Amino acid sequence: MAGKLITILQLILSAALLILVWNSGMVPNLYLALMGAGLFLLFAITFFLQYIRNGVRYLGIVISLLISIGLAIGIFAFLRVQKTMEEVGGATYKTDNMIVVVKADDPAESILDAANYRFGCQTSVDQENNARMLEDVEKVAGRELKLEEFDTVTDLANGLLSGQVEAAIYNEAFDGIIEENIEDYKEQVKILYQYGIETPIEQEDTNVEEPFNVYISGIDVSGPITTNSRSDVNIIMTVNPNTKKILLTTTPRDFYVTIPGISGDQRDKLTHAGIYGVDASMATLEQLYGIDISYYARVNFTSLITIVDALGGVDVNSEYAFEAGGYQFQQGSNHLDGKAALAFSRERYSFESGDNQRGKNQEAVLTAILQKAMSPAILTSANQILGEVSSCVETNMTQDEMAKFINMQLNDGASWTIESIAAGGTGDSQACFSSGSQLLYVMWPDEAIVGDVSRRMTQILEGN
Repeated sequence: MAGKLITILQLILSAALLILVWNSGMVPNLYLALMGAGLFLLFAITFFLQYIRNGVRYLGIVISLLISIGLAIGIFAFLRVQKTMEEVGGATYKTDNMIVVVKADDPAESILDAANYRFGCQTSVDQENNARMLEDVEKVAGRELKLEEFDTVTDLANGLLSGQVEAAIYNEAFDGIIEENIEDYKEQVKILYQYGIETPIEQEDTNVEEPFNVYISGIDVSGPITTNSRSDVNIIMTVNPNTKKILLTTTPRDFYVTIPGISGDQRDKLTHAGIYGVDASMATLEQLYGIDISYYARVNFTSLITIVDALGGVDVNSEYAFEAGGYQFQQGSNHLDGKAALAFSRERYSFESGDNQRGKNQEAVLTAILQKAMSPAILTSANQILGEVSSCVETNMTQDEMAKFINMQLNDGASWTIESIAAGGTGDSQACFSSGSQLLYVMWPDEAIVGDVSRRMTQILEGN
């Protein structure tokens, strides 16, 4: 009797796993049918063995028990995969981390300690977030602040360090701009208070079974992935699921462009668009190339290390032999772990073309990651990989859309062709919208190259 009950449990677990896999939409119907047939055959065999009255019956009980344990583990693992996809995907908002900073040696430990301080804020950009932050700080402090205004965030930072004000209020995303002008700024201040402002990001109706563009943004922080920050890596992945072609387009971080809805006719660095949110970066690139970008994926420095290590390392092709971050990279193929891949991706001083070659190297790393992630062999460790990268990646692609894409890839099993292209331009020193009159290094876009890139994107989308 006990043996039959165990086989009934096996049948229930088999049905539960099949229903779970079917509801996920990730597995093609053919695979699902084969899986169902295999599980039913195993049940039939173990159930039949219960009617044999010798030692074989006990063997059947052991086999059924082992199968049931395996099914339970499979159900748990699949639920974990679905939870991870839900956590990574479906991002619908961006976060501005507004902060109050004081000098590093200031005795204040809270806003209440600093309630009588002279506070400073900048007036050139980000006014809506500044206003909300001021309202919140005054509420916490329980009084109206003594406030002094500065033209730019760099002026504000200098005012704090010189003692003109005792506390500064601004968006933490501007730290990068401040450090472009004030060396070791972050070591000279401490965060006294912070307040996260979440803003919804408009979503588009899309279909992953049709050609689409994905914006891959590498932000320059190691903290929460949802927080707005400069985008130092700007890659557009043009995907055609029908022809199995992917085009990776790198746009230099210093491209001198206008940011739609933010900078008006004034130009700014592309990397600064990330300060205003991933949607601002997407809009800037859409305007530059005359395309629509449906999805985005954001990663930070920590993400790259985690992803590459989770994949067991990647094989990256280098155009040049060079040294960076304590690593030696040879011309040709290099097997890299996470830290080596990050060093490879960040180096630019070893190359005559500087940031342009760095962009190509970043494309090479991304190509290696995609090739490894799309290989059938990776399915055996997919659960572990997803678990490790869930906190390091953010995308607006929903769980259902990811499931459809996985289903499509499993269904045809075709290999992908990955191409790379990079925009270029001419270096210069110009004032930027986000940083005021201070001259910064920028790159004027080469319109001919931009036009070529745009046409190649269109060709991929149209199946050419």
